[in-house]
Amino acid sequence: MSESESKQAPRGYVRYRDDVEVVEPDEGEVIEKLIAAMLKGMALTRPKHGRTVRAAHAKAHGLVKGELRVLDGLPAPLRQGLFAQARAYPVVARLSHVPGDLDDDRRVSGPRGLALKVLGVQGLGPMLPGHAGETTQDFLLDTGKVFNAVGPRAFLAQIAPVEHLAPRTPQALKGAVSAVSLATNTGLHAVGADSAVLDFFGHPFLHPLGEPYYSQAPIRYGDYLAKLNVTPDSPGLRALVDAKLDVRDFDGLRQAVVAFFREHPAEFVMGVQLCTDLERMPVENANAEWPESESPYQPVARLVLPAQDAYDPALQDAVDEAMLFSPSHSLAAHRPLGGIMRARMAVYEAVGRARREQNGQPVKEPRSADDLP
Repeated sequence: MSESESKQAPRGYVRYRDDVEVVEPDEGEVIEKLIAAMLKGMALTRPKHGRTVRAAHAKAHGLVKGELRVLDGLPAPLRQGLFAQARAYPVVARLSHVPGDLDDDRRVSGPRGLALKVLGVQGLGPMLPGHAGETTQDFLLDTGKVFNAVGPRAFLAQIAPVEHLAPRTPQALKGAVSAVSLATNTGLHAVGADSAVLDFFGHPFLHPLGEPYYSQAPIRYGDYLAKLNVTPDSPGLRALVDAKLDVRDFDGLRQAVVAFFREHPAEFVMGVQLCTDLERMPVENANAEWPESESPYQPVARLVLPAQDAYDPALQDAVDEAMLFSPSHSLAAHRPLGGIMRARMAVYEAVGRARREQNGQPVKEPRSADDLP
């Protein structure tokens, strides 16, 4: 190992370098097949809903505005990119479920997502090439700590049949699959394990605001490599942690989120887990959990969401229908890393543009909070 390769940052954090990523020779071809599978799935759901819905995270449970407040006094390794200075950024958040269909919340329980679009990030360094000239930074997080596939090829093997069959599957059958998956995953959890694949169909019936959310795969964190998480951290949210939700309506999860924000604000802590060892914390295996015993998540910001109408009709048009959340909407300092992230950057852009064009929605990023209702 060369001197440059063995050079470590303070506390043993691995420094970013270009060769932390290893691209498979046929990765471009695999990604094109992923895009085709996702577009096919969207085409199958369109007749059912009268419009094209998202190929993933189709159903929103909440649309809210607030601020991402970077903490003051962070140690040097944490002062990177967006988090280099203590300041507040406007943010819009979309809570959702993962499947690319508008499923019945009473029958189908899948993992949840939290998409954040941070506004006003100009002047913090270059954007990724496809996002040049824009002023937004997107962070996409899910309730699972890891992605349900190692890399693009494994993900293609999983997603192709799901995209083809799921839109044609009756809600009752989806509910039966969800119940079996939930029971199996609960059993695994009881013995100290779980399955990210089973979680896709059998996530526990928990309140979406009482769960932690994770980037699952790594991103560049300025000079370092990291994963992100967002965890509930206000009294109202802490009361929801691990609380079972009695879902009695097709849109029961949305009703729960809207009811909460009608009366309460919400605050989350955003944390960063810095990579300390590329073997135990791999970049190219998105299904590998980075051990928190070696590198715990460290707080870098607070996500502050005031009480509001969490499914305002104006936000439905501007955010739920017209807005694209994509890993490719990023500062170069926070470039997504690894095969799954490279695939997601390409797939989200392709299917997001197709969805908006098919629905007659403008393909445009907001420039500031003034562009939001």
